[in-house]
Amino acid sequence: MKRLMIVTMALAFFSSYAQNQKTTLKNETKMNKKILIIVSNANAIGPNNRRTGTFLPEVAHPYAEFEKANYQIDFASLTGETPYLDALNLANDPDNLAFLTGKGWETMQKAVKLSTVEVSKYDAVFLPGGLAPMVDMPENELLKKVIKETYERNAVVGAVCHGPVSLLNVKLSNGSYLVNGKNITSFTDEEEKGYAIADVPFLLETALTKQGAKFHAAAVWSAHSIADGNLVTGQNPASAKGVAEKMITILENSKK
Repeated sequence: MKRLMIVTMALAFFSSYAQNQKTTLKNETKMNKKILIIVSNANAIGPNNRRTGTFLPEVAHPYAEFEKANYQIDFASLTGETPYLDALNLANDPDNLAFLTGKGWETMQKAVKLSTVEVSKYDAVFLPGGLAPMVDMPENELLKKVIKETYERNAVVGAVCHGPVSLLNVKLSNGSYLVNGKNITSFTDEEEKGYAIADVPFLLETALTKQGAKFHAAAVWSAHSIADGNLVTGQNPASAKGVAEKMITILENSKK
């Protein structure tokens, strides 16, 4: 009888151990997905030096979704200097508050210089908006190279609001613009005319369209995001969560 009890206890232990190992392996598999969030270092824009930075919900809401998916989330900035945040007045939003008081903002402040990052190790790159990217991302050669290489190795490229300015002037190996023929969206000309028309150097929707983008605009300030292959874009702050969700869907369905 005693021997039977010992055997039963041993079987129960090993069954529990095997289940825990299975759960651990499942979590480790999910942790293999790595997201690099690339942020601007600009803090002012336009002739009146309007204060700017990364728009809080455009980084906080995707961060929350990537965190829920149990992904590794790292930050890089163009210069390696501490980036800035805009829209701190929206801190009462749950995901925004969690970002500010949790690991999100703490990690973003320690963003490393993009040139020091081995981007090929990441499954996706994500570029949040705010007016800041309009200052330092339209022509940055390293950023263009990173996006080209990320896209061409079939990793996911995501951007929201003014973040798709990073896609401008990206040329693929065949010489064509990345956005040429792609279904994308961004902060629209109509939205800009009611927001920062006096501050931005150009209208993003117009610029993307000139490089061949098939631009899709929804109602102003409404949630709207589009996936075209491994390229995901969102129209405005309300679209940030949707961009992250679409990126996650692509990543979870990938063979990596």
